[in-house]
Amino acid sequence: MFYYLLKYVLLGPLLRLAFRPRIEGLEHVPSSGAAIIAGNHLSFSDHFLMPAILKRRITFLAKAEYFTGPGVKGRLTAFFFRSVGQIPVDRSGKEAGQAAIREGLGVLGKDELLGIYPEGTRSHDGRLYKGKVGVAVMALKARVPVIPCAMIGTFEAQPPGKVIPHIRRVVIRFGEPLDFSRFEGMENEKAVLRAVTDEIMYAILSLSEQEYVDQYAAVVKAQEAEAAAKERKDRKDRKDRKDRKEQRDRQDP
Repeated sequence: MFYYLLKYVLLGPLLRLAFRPRIEGLEHVPSSGAAIIAGNHLSFSDHFLMPAILKRRITFLAKAEYFTGPGVKGRLTAFFFRSVGQIPVDRSGKEAGQAAIREGLGVLGKDELLGIYPEGTRSHDGRLYKGKVGVAVMALKARVPVIPCAMIGTFEAQPPGKVIPHIRRVVIRFGEPLDFSRFEGMENEKAVLRAVTDEIMYAILSLSEQEYVDQYAAVVKAQEAEAAAKERKDRKDRKDRKDRKEQRDRQDP
């Protein structure tokens, strides 16, 4: 009930007024039956904009941190995600991934729409990253179509770290459903899962026209964070050496 209150009364009208989303290809989303909508993930706003414009209810696999955050903001975020029926996903290991797949299959088993971001995390720089194979596992096991989706402009509207988004127009573009019935019974073959996932990511790329990076976003984020930490340490070390030298020079003119 709260989902529809947000969608039609509280949040939906506000989002449509603020972002004036241009919707393209909405006819590709089936009016009934199970399907996966797989999209790029550029902004926290994505969680709200896509449900606001879809005619059907959609359930997203959302990272568990949204349900356990500290402080008032964390409690409000957790309340929102629970109220609209989103599913927390622990991303900390292989078994956690299997649990997410089971939850997703449960949604599809009820002939509902499942939303998933195959990159596994938000893009920190606006580029499209390599997809994880969980989306392929679910598509093949549930035997459902995958509708690629591109969010365009949401990164500029609310980049990482931006709490209050910029008011600007965004585009939400859906592509033709992808049928993977030719791979029926092959959901345990790694090469097949990789091929299916890459096909999904290519479809998203074609819609979004982003720059593509053939690496996992989480890996790149970690590498960049490590490099930034090393650079900070190097700067501090250089400053400390300079300070010590200046101190010696003052003591021994």
